[in-house]
Amino acid sequence: ESGLGCPVHSSVSGKVKAILPILDPSGRMIEHIIIDSDGLDTPSDEIKPIGKPLCEITPEEIIDIVREAGIVGMGGAGFPTYAKITSAIGKVDTMIINCAECEPYITANHRLLVERPEEVVGGAAVLRRALGLDSCVISIEDNKPDAIEIFSSITKDIPEIVTLRLKTKYPQGDERQLIYAVTRREMPTGKLPADVGCVVFNAETVAAVYRAFRFGLPLIRRIVTVDGDCVASPGNLLVPIGASFRDCIDFCGSLKAEPRLLISGGPMMGGARWNPDAPVTKTNSAILVMSTAVAADPLVDHKCIRCGKCVSVCPMRLMPNYMAAFSRKGLYERTVEFGVKSCVECGCCSFVCPAGVQIVQSIRLAKAKLARKKS
Repeated sequence: ESGLGCPVHSSVSGKVKAILPILDPSGRMIEHIIIDSDGLDTPSDEIKPIGKPLCEITPEEIIDIVREAGIVGMGGAGFPTYAKITSAIGKVDTMIINCAECEPYITANHRLLVERPEEVVGGAAVLRRALGLDSCVISIEDNKPDAIEIFSSITKDIPEIVTLRLKTKYPQGDERQLIYAVTRREMPTGKLPADVGCVVFNAETVAAVYRAFRFGLPLIRRIVTVDGDCVASPGNLLVPIGASFRDCIDFCGSLKAEPRLLISGGPMMGGARWNPDAPVTKTNSAILVMSTAVAADPLVDHKCIRCGKCVSVCPMRLMPNYMAAFSRKGLYERTVEFGVKSCVECGCCSFVCPAGVQIVQSIRLAKAKLARKKS
């Protein structure tokens, strides 16, 4: 197990059938545990409440609880939460609960906020205790008025929690943009949120922390938005980790149109997938299935026309056109000069490009090549 590893838990009861190397959605061979479910969902005897009030528990005990529960950042990064807490203790004065969920289609966090707000509030209390903070900010974009109303009502008598209404703006869910929107602090290139006195947790991560503390539950399920014009009955599902994309789509009435594109995540930052039997992971917030009416084939012979639109929309104030151009020429080291490591891969540049240049894909390729060379 690596220093940043997390324990693995089965999301179903049954028997281990095999441990096999299988291609993961990104194309890497990774060992998968194949489990024959008995259909009973019998919880392990080891799952039990902590049995101590929050006021008596130490930060070290909370870190151990979070680690043993296998909790990671569920907004997409997948960074182990216990490591984030450990690195932030004594360095931060502001804790932000990220409820922005700014990508189109995805409403998983929204449903959590509306249907289980007590889990977010409870998890925030546990994390405040771990970090030694007196307060936190729950940031919700104004396209979720029902969630804002619920949290404003719940927290009106809890001075330690501030519910902040944010203007709806993409990509505000990125922690750099969110930190600036909440605190007006800018995070320098190569720095972490703790370097500017902040720590950011996704709403579902916070809820998972609450369930681990309150019930002893490991992270074995997550909310997944299943949507797209091909899906017969789109919705949000509470999915066992490891269930296949195909099972989720079938639960939503299967497909009503010929699919052109299967996306894990949102349409802006998500990745295309080739295998509908790929498993849902802890970082899968959405499964989108699009037809050619929505996801048309990209242009084959796309050429940059030097319009500068990608530069004008970049939230990190970079020059995506140059990074993409050098990447496509195989000059990956040159992309570093233009700040490729600061790119958050939000997809704004590709979205506005009138020539259809696959800018983000070129940048991702450059990052992968640079990482491989470094290793």
